[in-house]
Amino acid sequence: MHSHQTAGDVVAAQIRRHRERLGMNRNDLAAECARLGRPDITYAVIVSIETGRSGTEGKKRRPVTVDDLLVLGLALATPPLLLLLPLGSEETVPTVPAADPRDPYTVWQWMTGEATPTLDGPIDGRYVTASRQFAGTGQTWAAAWATAAYPASLYPEFERRLATVHRAYLRTEANQAKGGDADAETDYLHRLEELARHIDDMVRAGLKVPALRRHLIEDMRGLDMLDNPDSVTPEESE
Repeated sequence: MHSHQTAGDVVAAQIRRHRERLGMNRNDLAAECARLGRPDITYAVIVSIETGRSGTEGKKRRPVTVDDLLVLGLALATPPLLLLLPLGSEETVPTVPAADPRDPYTVWQWMTGEATPTLDGPIDGRYVTASRQFAGTGQTWAAAWATAAYPASLYPEFERRLATVHRAYLRTEANQAKGGDADAETDYLHRLEELARHIDDMVRAGLKVPALRRHLIEDMRGLDMLDNPDSVTPEESE
């Protein structure tokens, strides 16, 4: 049986929870929202979000827009997504009206593109989604989701590989000061090649590659590691 709770109800409860956690009253929160450029999120608006306001059809809560969510999250020193998906404090959260609630972390993974939504089965979403197709392309829903979610996996992996390259480069620099170390140099080049292959994947997916340190670009170009050498640009601070 589907829950009557909405995502807006969850957000409202979490706004109040984090406001009280910080010892803020509603005027305090309104002032912080104004400081962030949203003077329209007033005391009265916050009351309406948290508790609703009475009308001819009973109490009606003011909906929280995506723009509101970002401002309220920052005003409450809370990641905005946690206002919608309170990890660790709720057993389930609502998803869509046609489906049962799900475990917050499961929905978190949907929101971040880490997992494919499953609206049937247990609340942890282990069941595979239906293989229904889009009439226009014949592509299955799951395949279409995977395509759209691809950037969500590429950017974190880019940061991980870049950090690995940076550590390897620092080891090479340190060893050169001591007379050189072939193993350190080999490791650096191996890590750099992994980063270059990942950059090629990003370019093929039509994604913008974050700026890199100039010496990394020069090394990748000099060793012909990139399929599209012009796809990388140096950091502006260099």
